[in-house]
Amino acid sequence: MTSSSALVLTTTFLLPLNHRPTFLAIPSHLSSSDGHGRSRAGPQGKWKCCSTPKDKSASTQQRQRKPPRRSFSGKSEPDVDPIGFLSKFAISHRGFAQFLRERYKALKDRRFELYSRFIDLKESASGYEILGMHRHRQHRVDYMEWAPGARYCSLVGDFNGWSATENSARDGHLGHDDFGYWFVILEDKLRDGEEPDEYFFQEYNYMDDYDKGDGNINVEELLRRINDEYWEPGEVWPRKSRMEMVSKLYEQMFGPNSPQTDEELGEILDAETRYKQWKEVSKFDHVNDRPRFDVIDDGKEFDIFSVKGDPVSAEKFKSKKPPLSYWIEMRKGCKAWLKKYMPAISHGSRYKVYFNTPDGALERVPAWATYVLPEADGKEAYAVYWEPPPEDMYKWKYKRPKTPKSLRIYECHVGISGSEPKISSFNEFTSKVLPHVKNAGYNAIQLFGVVEHWDYSSVGYKVTNFFAVSSRFGTPDDFKQLVDEAHGLGILVFLDVVHSYASADESAGLSLFDGSNDCYFHTGKRGHHKYWGTRMFKYGDVDVLHFLLSNLKWWVAEYQVDGFQFHSLPSMMYTHNGFATFTGDIEEYCNQYVDKDALLYLILANEMLHELYPDIITIAEDATFYPGLCEPTTQGGLGFDYWINFSVSELWLWLLENVPDQDWSMNKIVSVLLTNQQSHHKMLLYAENHNQSISGGRSFAEILFSKADEQIIESDNVLFRGASLHKMIKLLTFTMSGSAYLNFMGNEFAHPNRVEFPVPSNKFSFALANRQWDLLMDEVHWQLFNFDKDMMRIDEDENILSSGPPKVHHINDSNMVISYNRGPLFFVFNFHPTICYEAYCVGVEEAGEYQLILNTDEVSYGGLGMLKRDLYLQRTSTKRTDGHRNSLEVSLPRRSAQVYKLTRILTT
Repeated sequence: MTSSSALVLTTTFLLPLNHRPTFLAIPSHLSSSDGHGRSRAGPQGKWKCCSTPKDKSASTQQRQRKPPRRSFSGKSEPDVDPIGFLSKFAISHRGFAQFLRERYKALKDRRFELYSRFIDLKESASGYEILGMHRHRQHRVDYMEWAPGARYCSLVGDFNGWSATENSARDGHLGHDDFGYWFVILEDKLRDGEEPDEYFFQEYNYMDDYDKGDGNINVEELLRRINDEYWEPGEVWPRKSRMEMVSKLYEQMFGPNSPQTDEELGEILDAETRYKQWKEVSKFDHVNDRPRFDVIDDGKEFDIFSVKGDPVSAEKFKSKKPPLSYWIEMRKGCKAWLKKYMPAISHGSRYKVYFNTPDGALERVPAWATYVLPEADGKEAYAVYWEPPPEDMYKWKYKRPKTPKSLRIYECHVGISGSEPKISSFNEFTSKVLPHVKNAGYNAIQLFGVVEHWDYSSVGYKVTNFFAVSSRFGTPDDFKQLVDEAHGLGILVFLDVVHSYASADESAGLSLFDGSNDCYFHTGKRGHHKYWGTRMFKYGDVDVLHFLLSNLKWWVAEYQVDGFQFHSLPSMMYTHNGFATFTGDIEEYCNQYVDKDALLYLILANEMLHELYPDIITIAEDATFYPGLCEPTTQGGLGFDYWINFSVSELWLWLLENVPDQDWSMNKIVSVLLTNQQSHHKMLLYAENHNQSISGGRSFAEILFSKADEQIIESDNVLFRGASLHKMIKLLTFTMSGSAYLNFMGNEFAHPNRVEFPVPSNKFSFALANRQWDLLMDEVHWQLFNFDKDMMRIDEDENILSSGPPKVHHINDSNMVISYNRGPLFFVFNFHPTICYEAYCVGVEEAGEYQLILNTDEVSYGGLGMLKRDLYLQRTSTKRTDGHRNSLEVSLPRRSAQVYKLTRILTT
């Protein structure tokens, strides 16, 4: 018997008879489960026992006292105010406030549902550890799948000749539980001439320490070493049976030789005296043998909160690590396993899951498959068992970079990243594109289309297999190498994750996965996207949440990605999928068309990611500007780190396509750029992303450099106008607002062509499904690339994006001039297509000398070089302008912008 068990009994013996508890005390270090199915005490870290005090109401109140709410990491969570962010944004809408309160109540209920099934949010997001196919240390492969609508489940594939009966789930609860989870075991086959393992529980090192083992240590030797080396004297008490000490204690108090009368019982001494007597009689000969805690009778009714723990012995027990090292020593190595067994399923084998349903037999690609070959050339889609030999598995070389103060994101698609008319690979992207991204000055890449999808023309947004990288681009190890090399260059890797809908494909995707229409998705019209033909997730289902949360954690744990952009949030947040007119009325964010379950999922996803990975970045792609996107979940927000301002890109596209250059409104441009300054520090901006180039439109470069553009003034040079506006649009977007910036692959050097994936309408041509990197050899594109690189360098040196919001000094629609300060820099823009200003006066805050550090009209950037070198250093005058005491007189060539830095402060 262990010391802890004996000492629990000791405590009971020391209590007066009328104060003895009904149940024995249980120490906190034995809480939860003991590994043998026996229940334990709660996790509050107290010694528990049940007493029967006279004042039952007081005791009840004391036991029902709720501890502070804790997250699954054990940290106390801050106070929650479901409507906390409303005052920050001056929102006084009662209906929306009530909606937030009700949403928080629903969130607590949803947490309770999750925790009832999965203990906590961390376990709710760890499904990939047991679902899907996993090699078990006991020479077998385990497979688990969720399919509540199926009647029978088995695995079919190359490993068993595609037999639907050879490897099936067992009958009863060993193969199928009440929640619809199926469990199939693939036993490794014993090779001819080999004897079975001596112990049923023999384990092998397959991956970790695969070259170790074969120590030939048997169980008897193991137990002897544990007794000799691990346990200290007095920590192991020999006993004949589990109830040995209990029976002795019972016999002493109530046996035939026990006191029969009060006289025989004699005077009952106080607890402290009896404890000392018992300790002396016990003849402890080692300091470690003392009881775990002492109970001193202070004359009060016994209560669970009056038990005093011994901090020294408690801390000593907690610091003692479990004897797992001895158990691990029994494991044998990978070579011993391969010598004795043939793997039940070998690396690279194709397989599927077979279901028998009320509507007949089905073969499906497993939902948790990590590598899938999609349907192509008339061949069916298959899952591929990915278990390369441990010596061939990818070994991570670099640590994750620290999160920078500001994000400069390079958005890219692996398949179109090459110059040739074909699908590029992860390896080609790693060797060719990553060095370009580093050279261009960006500190993060955002990949879309990486997750497996059946339809390549969907740009990767109609996902079929959520846990698999697209096999078109390479293997899982190839993608790991891409992420690792990016980290080695100091570049973060973000993934464009699509949890707002899924592919409707039934052969490889999740639609009708188990034969039922409501496995992962809603039934009826709500289960289908209004316009895109995709399936809509059932976010209120605990098992669907388990799948989606686990998917997020999988990409971080397995591939070490640094963040996510949540694609197309309106599709999931509204039952109309975002296809409605939004007027800005707050009622539109809390009416009957809002999917509360989807909002709860986003809150849980952000809480899980930020709790487990504090440096993770989450970005919300929401064109409806839902209130509280980036506010803390404890204050009623959804918990994202950044939100995308779509208005800026849409404004530039509208101006370029519809408004003559001379009619552009400076006030309109500034007002859109400064939208929602309360969330300025969490706003992500871009002049253009892939939508302008891919979604049936034209890139800005294609518009600007088109000779047929009606906006061009006759005296204009097409290249000069296009290059000038291209630089000014990006510089103004980059520096005026937001704390993060995004650029689509190729736009940094004004890639002229749109992107068009191979589809029947273009006869499946790859002519426009690539990037023309050879354009960097062209003078104009090289000059524009140099400007973009220097623009990134200014943020690296001066931290523009991480500075506060800009202070706009001057906006003049007639002159088409804008000037403002942000951080340590001063910016001035002249958008006028024909007029140059020799000495344009603009106000500045600080008196001093200002050095020109960036000029869009430089010849090296494709400009005309109209600004002379002697004008690169400007000194302020005391002329009061734009409400400031000081001013600068700057020379502004047409269609140009200048960036100045205060290098010397002058005192007046």
